[in-house]
Amino acid sequence: MTIHYPNGQHPHQSYHANRDLPTPHQSIYAKRGMSLEDEINHSNQYYLSRHIAVIHKKPTPIQLVKVDYPKRSAAVIKEAYFRRPSTTDYNGIYKGYYIDFDAKETRNKRSFPLKNFHEHQIRHMQECVRQGGICFAFIKFTELDLVYLLPASTLIRYWDAQANGGCKSILLTDIQQAGFPIDYQLNPRLPYLQAVDQIIVAKNKGAYHVE
Repeated sequence: MTIHYPNGQHPHQSYHANRDLPTPHQSIYAKRGMSLEDEINHSNQYYLSRHIAVIHKKPTPIQLVKVDYPKRSAAVIKEAYFRRPSTTDYNGIYKGYYIDFDAKETRNKRSFPLKNFHEHQIRHMQECVRQGGICFAFIKFTELDLVYLLPASTLIRYWDAQANGGCKSILLTDIQQAGFPIDYQLNPRLPYLQAVDQIIVAKNKGAYHVE
């Protein structure tokens, strides 16, 4: 099957919702090297199975172009197009709050290039924050095996600064200062809702605001 992707983007690795979660007999480090998406999916499945949060990867609308019917009871998709670039990767609900976020990886060791995001993704997060949602980005430095949760308010500020001669990347030291480190553990793989709890507290105090 041929699928055409917008902006030259490629599909993420597939994820099966019924994939087994790590067991107590597995090392925390047993699955290092897996993609950030898989790590998030495992964590979301854990949160869902424990009735803690309902957060899923967003499906991308597909327009079918060519479908063959080798027999009446089966159809084979030969060609399809993604209708439009996706906004962010994940959304859901936690403690009554709408959650929306994206996940990015970089092999850089000192900074994260802003070109990994697209304008429509930034504006989507901005609009969600304006409506009271909790938005952020997962940023993984793969060579350092470090994962951070960066609030959307910080990401948007750096993005907009580019138009006024600002840097085209965010220094790792700045991410460490403004973001939340997410340390690996057994279950969930990435306990990121602990950081979300801190964002909720700050939000209720008026600390996070996007124009």
